[in-house]
Amino acid sequence: MRFVPVVDQNQTPLMPTTPSRADRWIKSGKATGFWKQGIYCVRLNTQPSGRVTQPIAAGVDPGSKREGFTLKSAAHTYLNIQAEAVTQVSDKLKARREMRRGRRFRKTPYRKCRPNRRQAKAKGRIPPSTHARWNAKLRTLKQVAKVFPVTGVVVEDIQASTRRRRKGKQNKQGWNVTFSPLQVGKAWFYVEIEHAGWTLHLRQGHETKALRDKWGLKKTSRKLDEKFEVHCVDSWAMANDVTGGHSVPDNTSLMIVKYLEPKRRQLHRFQPAKGGIREDRGGTAKDGLVRGSLVVYKGRGLGVLGGWTKVGLTINTLAGQPKYKAVKRANITFVAHNKWVTKYAN
Repeated sequence: MRFVPVVDQNQTPLMPTTPSRADRWIKSGKATGFWKQGIYCVRLNTQPSGRVTQPIAAGVDPGSKREGFTLKSAAHTYLNIQAEAVTQVSDKLKARREMRRGRRFRKTPYRKCRPNRRQAKAKGRIPPSTHARWNAKLRTLKQVAKVFPVTGVVVEDIQASTRRRRKGKQNKQGWNVTFSPLQVGKAWFYVEIEHAGWTLHLRQGHETKALRDKWGLKKTSRKLDEKFEVHCVDSWAMANDVTGGHSVPDNTSLMIVKYLEPKRRQLHRFQPAKGGIREDRGGTAKDGLVRGSLVVYKGRGLGVLGGWTKVGLTINTLAGQPKYKAVKRANITFVAHNKWVTKYAN
């Protein structure tokens, strides 16, 4: 990272500093380094020389597979995040529904079938998959706002297609079935941004394109590439439109984020193992550690706790790739909790 976030003794975010200055603070005892969701930060041990902060805008570019976030002031671009969108919730709900139905045809205890009470609740309820997708954006903003003094959020106001379509089993009204969830989800997201105390700015898609053309920025159509030109070019353009200060991006490095999917505890696995036995599944904590935590493996540096096996713990790289297996608990030192795994790309 080109800049290191700074917080005071009360965890109040201050203006970021350069890595060299942060190193001098740590060596002199003026500050202490720590990790916050894959971001290295420093905490001041003395009173700061000043508390004046510049306005920092967070640009958000929603996407179906990847999403872009940019933190920028008039002077610098502090952070660009390309995150994977949360898309697995609908599949998990479908699997849960099918397993519950299957238990009703076996000679095993099961709860009585009853109407879906969630759908019968208050008007305006958000579907679980829609809530998970938009809540991931909100959680990302809240996490970075703990170490950066974010004052405003600018979002590309995406629009759902409302074309008339042929009626079918899944589309009884004949309209685009994604229209309502998208509108409900983004309306909820906008309200939550204002509740968090941030100033909300909206930009339409054609306005974002006009900003890119104004500064001569190009956007790639390869949506799964780990490049600034995929989504962060839009989030940067919107943030720069709010803060001003640049005509070309001054920082195009990326922090790639993948949200962790905790394996929730289940009574048994979906499919029986050899011999027809269904083993226990799930659980995120053991031996005082939580899966996904940032740890130090003795003699081998930082890693992410992957899980547990019968012979020991598993340590992954910071990007979430398996690296060490059968690691003893005594050789691991806890550093910080993680809600996502990260890696950096230029």
